Amino acid sequence: MTVVFSWLVATFITIPILGYIVFFVISKQITKNHRKAVKASIDLSTILFICSVHYLIKAIWGLSLIWVIILTMLIMAIIVVLVHYKVKEEIVLDKIFKGFWRVNFLLFFCAYLLLVLYGMIVRVKDVF
Repeated sequence: MTVVFSWLVATFITIPILGYIVFFVISKQITKNHRKAVKASIDLSTILFICSVHYLIKAIWGLSLIWVIILTMLIMAIIVVLVHYKVKEEIVLDKIFKGFWRVNFLLFFCAYLLLVLYGMIVRVKDVF
């Protein structure tokens, strides 16, 4: 059982888009609402993209830059709080956290795509 669980976790961290799709299908079946299913799958797969970016950096350059990832997330949290305060003129913690989490999804999804593309180009260039 633990082997199957670790295999699933490793697969979802290696290919977080697959995790997003699985979360979306399950959420869609439960909620019967496309918009809620998308939001739930984004919220659930964000951690997969964060871990995936960390391991891609480690695989490409051999460095553990988890401190940069945490620092980036802290800076994004500050930016989300400041923007939310400027727009709403009050601080609503649940909305700030949702905004922070979804901004992180966008950031790490883009970073994942760029790192996968970069890693493929570097590996192909090394072969030839």
